[in-house]
Amino acid sequence: MNIADAQKAVDDWINNHGVRYFNELTNMAQLTEEVGEVARIIARRYGEQSEKESDKAKDLGEELADVVFVVLCLANQTGINLQEAFDKKLDLKTKRDHDRHQNNKKLK
Repeated sequence: MNIADAQKAVDDWINNHGVRYFNELTNMAQLTEEVGEVARIIARRYGEQSEKESDKAKDLGEELADVVFVVLCLANQTGINLQEAFDKKLDLKTKRDHDRHQNNKKLK
């Protein structure tokens, strides 16, 4: 599924299963919460903090998908074509960063 199809799938889901989109500020708060859940898993599973028994069953993929869902909601409700924006950003990063990363001694 490409990003445009994902945006449509989220919009269809909101229209068929939800009442409406939460407002943009609520969705921003939700996004922050979801990113925090991702950060908690990463910090404990891959970082230096110990992972609590209650956190071991948490699914990083599920939490990342929650982040993507809310980002798609925000794009939909603010009229952003995220596929177009992503393609543009990837092109920009490719042109701007190719040599920079290739020549970065820290990455060798």
